[in-house]
Amino acid sequence: MTASFTVYVDESGDEGFVFHPEERGSSRWLVLSAVVLRKQNDLLAVRLMRDIRTLLKKDAKKALHFREMRHEQRIPYVRAIGGAKLRTVSVLIHKPSISEPERFQSESFRLYRYASRLLLERVSWLCRDHHRQGEGDGTAEITFSNRSAMSYDDLRTYLGHLRESAESSDVRVDWNVVRPEQVRAINHDQLAGLQIADAVASGIYFAVNLNPYGEAEDRYLRLLAPTIYRHAKTRTAIGYGLKFWPDSFEALAEKLQHLEAFAPYK
Repeated sequence: MTASFTVYVDESGDEGFVFHPEERGSSRWLVLSAVVLRKQNDLLAVRLMRDIRTLLKKDAKKALHFREMRHEQRIPYVRAIGGAKLRTVSVLIHKPSISEPERFQSESFRLYRYASRLLLERVSWLCRDHHRQGEGDGTAEITFSNRSAMSYDDLRTYLGHLRESAESSDVRVDWNVVRPEQVRAINHDQLAGLQIADAVASGIYFAVNLNPYGEAEDRYLRLLAPTIYRHAKTRTAIGYGLKFWPDSFEALAEKLQHLEAFAPYK
């Protein structure tokens, strides 16, 4: 039986910890985002990107990179995503708040793998709670945007280790949905879904990461809001479609005033 869901993952920001004044140096935030579609709707991503290229008068075969676009192009781009039949999950890591950064500096990509764990936990809850009988086996095919220096065999091994140790740790991935062997990596320009994930991750990133003038851009967040995964009963997005780490959203918002933009999603 085939998978029930297709998931595309990309990130914005870096994993460095060298912070200089006026927001220079390493990014203060690392954002990892997933775009989740029902497997039967997977072609929606292709049609969506085709329509966006037409709207923006881009070449039909051109891969779009959100950071390379002008603000006036980004707005209709994320508005189109916000109106699409898909869901998004984002993990927002504020690196200056990590109490022991050396844990993540001692091994390449360790922070990225941990962010992937937090992301896939929430992706698995979303898929588990919205699986329809007769639509696949309940699992998700997960495609990461390829990072050339990173081993995705290591990521699959990491997920396999988490699965084996789940009973004795704090791992909350639903392994009936996430199977390490169904995780792969493909270059950004090869799949429409990865370009959508790039726009989501970058759009959320601009809402949390201050520019050198101390400003954040939350309009992308507001346009993407209809897609954000919410708890079925409480309708909160914080902790579900928007996961802040290492501190809670409330703790981070106390010291970072611009995070008020996320308050409506509590």
